[in-house]
Amino acid sequence: MNLRAFAAFSLIPLIAACGDNGDMRLYPVSGPIAEASPDKVIPITFEDDDSETSGIISFRLPKPTKVKCKGTWSSVAPKVRTQERGLSLTLSDTGGKYKNATADVGGVNSGEIYAVCGDGIKVQGTFISGSGTQSGTGTVTDTLGNTYKLLF
Repeated sequence: MNLRAFAAFSLIPLIAACGDNGDMRLYPVSGPIAEASPDKVIPITFEDDDSETSGIISFRLPKPTKVKCKGTWSSVAPKVRTQERGLSLTLSDTGGKYKNATADVGGVNSGEIYAVCGDGIKVQGTFISGSGTQSGTGTVTDTLGNTYKLLF
């Protein structure tokens, strides 16, 4: 195998690891899960990704519970609405003029995540994301005393 082919094949795992699925991830930072397995990453998957501002999520908490959790994420995207009214006296467009417009406001959107696990554990938190982006950060806690960093 020549050097060029070897280099191309060795890049495949790196490219595959990047991914583009937009999944959220929980990183335990304190509590029983962080003490037992500080390097554990909990992937959160979207089950219904039809909306850009909310959806159904699911994930599994690690040992000792190993239970499936299901819930919702929701984000508030601020918008500005403008109305224009007036009178047009031009020959091509005589009469009244009326126009409505809605536009996204740039900046940061806030959101929440809430899930209930099969054994009654509740997981909830808040996050912020950039307007027009699919990335954000937040903090999540559960009823077992764990705190997680949420990244997506």
